[in-house]
Amino acid sequence: MHPAYTTAPFPLELPPHHPFPLYKYPGVAEALRDRLAIRTPPAVDWGTLALAHRPAYLMRLRQEGLQRQEELRLGLRYTPALLERARRSVGGTLAATQDALIHGLGLNLAGGTHHAYPDRAEGYSLFNDVAVAVRWLRAQGFRGRVLVVDLDAHQGNGTAVFFQDDPTVFTLSVHAANNYPRHKEQSDLDVPLPDRTPDAAYLEALEPALEEAFAFRPELVFYNAGVDVLAGDRFGRLALSLEGVRARDQAVLARVRQVGARLVVVMGGGYNRNPDLTVAAHAQTYRLALAALG
Repeated sequence: MHPAYTTAPFPLELPPHHPFPLYKYPGVAEALRDRLAIRTPPAVDWGTLALAHRPAYLMRLRQEGLQRQEELRLGLRYTPALLERARRSVGGTLAATQDALIHGLGLNLAGGTHHAYPDRAEGYSLFNDVAVAVRWLRAQGFRGRVLVVDLDAHQGNGTAVFFQDDPTVFTLSVHAANNYPRHKEQSDLDVPLPDRTPDAAYLEALEPALEEAFAFRPELVFYNAGVDVLAGDRFGRLALSLEGVRARDQAVLARVRQVGARLVVVMGGGYNRNPDLTVAAHAQTYRLALAALG
């Protein structure tokens, strides 16, 4: 069976009613256990993290942790367990990237922490897993064009900053215009959408965006497949149905196949008021990717 990586064995201690959807990681892994070889990812080493993140930031995490204001910006309390989980999440994206280079498809049932900047944490994102993976690839000698397709409901602000001056990486972010983060960075292509955008309008906006992004002719695609675009999400502000998310994923996968690129899928956000819907939508994405490219 095709491998996939999960941070489910690395829980966090959260206060009651905290909105972080810890439940979805074991839920998605269990939903896919009959289709995938679910594995525990290794923790990324600090030298690899330093290919993308500022050494001073990493040193401070190792020695001091985060100040209270930084924890508020992150949305999570800094603990050794959080650090371990974040390193495993990046490790999962690195392992999935290696799978993609060998098999054409890599799956991390975590990751998509696109709000982390080179020198700071934001929005549940301690490290930027895709940025680390791309910088690791470059250190290994990979020179191919890379496309980041970020369809999480929130703009991939950290990812945009990492690659703003890198002509070998194209960043696409389709997101809710009035959503977090308040300050949007500049991706290569940003598509802001109004609140409560439904299936038809979303897919109509997505098609020309994918056309432009895939004209870059990438050899490797990272797909942040957040399902916080679903109606009923606590933070997404959009209004897609489960079938709309399916059509979204199929549109991306069709483009990947058309250009013959390798693909890495990372989980991204999903905070639906119906937890079962969050799990079902994430699992659907991975099943579709496996059927198309596995």
